[in-house]
Amino acid sequence: MEPLHGRVALVTGGTRGIGRAIAQDLAEAGMRVGVIGRDAEGAVEAARSIAQEAGVAADAVLGLGADVRDLAALEAAVAATVARFGRLDAVVANAGLGRFGTVDELSVDAWREVIDVNLTGAFHTVKASTAALEASGGVLITIGSLAGTNAFAGGAAYNAAKFGLVGFTHAVMLDLRERGVRVSTIMPGSVATAFGGHEPSAADAWKIQPEDIAEAVRYVLSSPARTLPSRIEVRPARTRPS
Repeated sequence: MEPLHGRVALVTGGTRGIGRAIAQDLAEAGMRVGVIGRDAEGAVEAARSIAQEAGVAADAVLGLGADVRDLAALEAAVAATVARFGRLDAVVANAGLGRFGTVDELSVDAWREVIDVNLTGAFHTVKASTAALEASGGVLITIGSLAGTNAFAGGAAYNAAKFGLVGFTHAVMLDLRERGVRVSTIMPGSVATAFGGHEPSAADAWKIQPEDIAEAVRYVLSSPARTLPSRIEVRPARTRPS
């Protein structure tokens, strides 16, 4: 397995939920981490907290404000990460949101927001970071969803975004693999986060936990450079209790 200590990662949507768990896990593994959140003040506070909880120096985790819908803001965040840490070895495109309802109920604004954040945001993340990842022979990971291969009622926008993300990531993998950049997507099922507006409770213990997805990210980043775990599906071991 490849060592992670001293390498540099950038995580979008890194201030809470799955993204925060990923950022903290990588910091604990000895990586220096850039944490991107839409709100700059919140990103700085999340970085401080992650460094403290991971037991690393405060300057090993960098908080960065950027909306993934804004390519220029992401380019600035990548540049700031490289300026602080000297390189960029891994990018985790995790930022996402969900708006749900039947297609007749779904507003045009909700549709656009879900597509723009989940799919166009990943495109912007790749555009902003490809050159830096080529320079380091790095790894790009998108956080997809099993909703990217399994449609469900009320999920028109979210399914469209995640189906698109699965196809997009596969195409990017084909574009970049001969240029020394390994590209993977991790596709979780039900995860115990506040994603759907429901704060996790004991009733969610059957679900995947955010740290489980962080472990999958670490597995991809630690894999030998000659291998490419290009798609990982993660399900709860058992279905929802009756």
